[in-house]
Amino acid sequence: MNRLTEAYTRGESAEPLLRLTVHGLLARTVERHGAREALVVRHQGIRWSYYDLARAVDDLAAGLLALGLQKGDRIGIWSPNRAEWVVAQFATARIGLILVNINPAYRIAELEFALNKVQAKALIVAPRFKTSDYLGMLLELAPDLAEGDPGALHLKRLPHLRCIVRLGEEKTPGMVNYDAVLRLAGPAQRARLDQIAAGLDPDEAINIQFTSGTTGLPKGATLTHYNIVNNGYFTARCMKLSERDRLCIPVPLYHCFGMVLSNLACVSHGACMVFPGEGFDAKDVLEAVQAERCTALHGVPTMFIAELDHPDFGSYDLSSLRTGIMAGAPCPIEVMKRVVRDMGMREVTIAYGMTETSPVSFQSGVDDPLERRVATVGRIHPHVEVKIVGERGETLRPGEKGELCTRGYSVMRGYWDEPGKTAEAVDAAGWMHTGDLAVLDEEGYCNIVGRVKDMVIRGGENLFPREIEEYLFRHPNVQDVQVFGIPDAKYGEELCAWIVPKPGSQPTEEDIRGFCRGQIAHQKIPRYIRFVDAFPVTVTGKAQKFMMRKAMVEELGLREAATA
Repeated sequence: MNRLTEAYTRGESAEPLLRLTVHGLLARTVERHGAREALVVRHQGIRWSYYDLARAVDDLAAGLLALGLQKGDRIGIWSPNRAEWVVAQFATARIGLILVNINPAYRIAELEFALNKVQAKALIVAPRFKTSDYLGMLLELAPDLAEGDPGALHLKRLPHLRCIVRLGEEKTPGMVNYDAVLRLAGPAQRARLDQIAAGLDPDEAINIQFTSGTTGLPKGATLTHYNIVNNGYFTARCMKLSERDRLCIPVPLYHCFGMVLSNLACVSHGACMVFPGEGFDAKDVLEAVQAERCTALHGVPTMFIAELDHPDFGSYDLSSLRTGIMAGAPCPIEVMKRVVRDMGMREVTIAYGMTETSPVSFQSGVDDPLERRVATVGRIHPHVEVKIVGERGETLRPGEKGELCTRGYSVMRGYWDEPGKTAEAVDAAGWMHTGDLAVLDEEGYCNIVGRVKDMVIRGGENLFPREIEEYLFRHPNVQDVQVFGIPDAKYGEELCAWIVPKPGSQPTEEDIRGFCRGQIAHQKIPRYIRFVDAFPVTVTGKAQKFMMRKAMVEELGLREAATA
């Protein structure tokens, strides 16, 4: 292997990129593996072959044409994980509609912003999810729905929306039932399906995913067929996925993790998609893996922690597991070791990326040494370039810490209707500036050490929360930990750690500090330590450090310092 002399690398390209649309990918798999099981949705009692899935996709695609939707129209989907979500993903792509993923945790103002930002013409909606009453929120946002003409709406606060397709059997004024849409099409619409599909270009936009918006209004990352088809394909290849594999998918479909790394990865290789529930529940996941003999499992670190620490974990037969992906947030080394040892996922991979890059840029290989798989995010994906840059934009040397930038087929088309924001993220040379701090070693393995914005500057010294979290994870009574900075009058910022103790343990602040003394530099020992039952997290399981910081600022009366 040639050793890197600068912090730049490019993924091998012996296997060409796929010039396929999302529908082209599905059609290829139906031809090769049509009779094989494609989709199992346990909470809905659904078990479909690829032939069944293709028929359901055609029914919905033709029905959407009958509703008057045309290529390029935006259609939102606001739902937890259900079979209809999977069908909608492929049906919209079949006829060139742009699917807009709506976060299941959104509330009224966020929903209004997202739909109006992209001028969505239609919305597919579930009645509810957990404590979220989606229909109630829609009726509050648009009370004129009650008198609306289904399929020809004219709503004051959602002026572009013409149709709402609701899931379930009950009827809601102004909305069309999903099952009714499946029966709407006649021979004319069905005859148009293949004609439309043949005219689609892989480089056309097919999906809009809104970023979290923690530092401002959400931005709609716009992805093409080419982006997500290839990222799903090469992610699956990295796991050595085949038609014999069965992937358990507890991650949400609205996010790239579920929609691309799970669904498209499976479809690209003829594997089976297994959904254990509408949302994440550790017991449901363990039961699904055992009952369906899943060979692969995806999740963010908090999901794997919950599964490993479930009181009945030892009673489940997980011997079928081989591979999977842990991603979506920094993966603690100790958790990764437990997944390999206790869950038998000897070929589990770590993946790194972001929505704007479709999403994966780095992934560990199933044959990588364990120490590489637990300590890095692997090496660059095929056909992707990456470099690590310093504060002046210069390319650094291997081993030096800087911002990770990536370029290639996976970089988004841009932020929807935000040319200025797009230019801030993607420079004139096509490099996506990720905002992540990383180190690239001489062999091309990458280690993500934090976020540029997460970096804590204490008394003029740069401190990296990820490094401190990794150390605290070694404490025998620490189940999960998040480290972040809070304002301080003397040093500018001080470190704070929120810790979730392991069940049955009662660590103290002095226990934690004593564990750190003499092992890590004194300035890296958190000044503030709080023990909590859980962290505030996004739907995808990412810890929301800005919420923790806000809580500490309020608890300690640091409002003025925070403002200054």
